[in-house]
Amino acid sequence: MSDKPSVKLVLLGTGTPNAEPDRAGAAAAIVVDDAAYLVDLGPGVVRQAHAAAQQGIPALKPKNLRRAFLTHLHTDHTAGYADLIFTPWVLGRVDPLQVWGPPGTKTMTEHLLAAYQADIHERLYGLEPANARGFQVDVSEIEPGVIYTDDAVRVTAFLARHGSWTAYSYKFVTAAGTIVISGDTAPYPGIADHYRGCDILVHEVYSRRKFALRAQKWQAYHAAVHTSATELADIAGQAQPKLLVLTHQLLWGQTPAGLVSEITADYGGAVVFGRDLDVFDLPVG
Repeated sequence: MSDKPSVKLVLLGTGTPNAEPDRAGAAAAIVVDDAAYLVDLGPGVVRQAHAAAQQGIPALKPKNLRRAFLTHLHTDHTAGYADLIFTPWVLGRVDPLQVWGPPGTKTMTEHLLAAYQADIHERLYGLEPANARGFQVDVSEIEPGVIYTDDAVRVTAFLARHGSWTAYSYKFVTAAGTIVISGDTAPYPGIADHYRGCDILVHEVYSRRKFALRAQKWQAYHAAVHTSATELADIAGQAQPKLLVLTHQLLWGQTPAGLVSEITADYGGAVVFGRDLDVFDLPVG
């Protein structure tokens, strides 16, 4: 690892399955110098990456998007997968895309490639210039532990709790600090141990105050597979990240400031309501 790399967390999309026009689907990027590592591929991921590139982060130009990590295979985290396979290829990516994810990632990838065979054929053998490798995908289905290392980053995966899915959270360790991205998860014993002492914790959350307004069947679902503001305050109190960034926020009528206050009522650390295209630098502060 270099002595003083430039390390940025970029929130490409903070949305949920709700079709909110001001929030793209779940996606984030860790950018270390000129290398980008995507986490989740919600709707709009490539256009959001391009928007970040236009705001001064060239590593997120579409042709530079070569590595991605999937937390789980819910549609709001994967509906942009085909976009990531094909759009950067059309725009000049020459290397195969590398993807790490849970069981099922290979099958999903094979089906996406099959669904777009006519497009691939036309681009390879029609009049449009296209290279023969940029649409290919190298998939690794992972287990808990260190799943990726290079000169810039070490990535560790650990199991999240999200219904019947095999779901993961990811820890990115760089020379400038550590970023953890929860993905979708409910609390579980020992969750704070995975987060403890990180510089930035990016975590999903729902409003505990507005939870009571939900129908009973939805209350049962959210309580089982997501994390309330009250629960997150307790987790953050144990883990003590330097900065807690909220994403995948289920508000149900709560305001962003109100959601933050639900957490800071019981937690004294720094908390930010994440918004699309927010950028956070390491080291924090």
